Amino acid sequence: MQDITPVLTNSQQEQEEPSYSFLGGISGFVFYWLAFAVPFLVYGSNTLFFLLYTWPFFLALMPVSVLVGITVSMLLRGKLLFTLLTTGVLVISLFWLIFSFLSGW
Repeated sequence: MQDITPVLTNSQQEQEEPSYSFLGGISGFVFYWLAFAVPFLVYGSNTLFFLLYTWPFFLALMPVSVLVGITVSMLLRGKLLFTLLTTGVLVISLFWLIFSFLSGW
């Protein structure tokens, strides 16, 4: 009879990491639309005429906002409050930066 010792394998199965990217994508998208409303609140309805000529710049910020949200959420490991605060500040700052550069205000 042979002397056989059982080899223990990794009995713990690999646990799936939660999807942080979904929270980040949604928060980036929501903050994009909130940032889109800020110039209307500050400057009124005349902002619409300005946005009619510059809409491609602001449309290009939508995927950037979603990617910023995903990146922040992944870096912060899904901490909800910090993810929302950081994503909100970054997206609104990006939107306001583009608006300020294009309008010269």
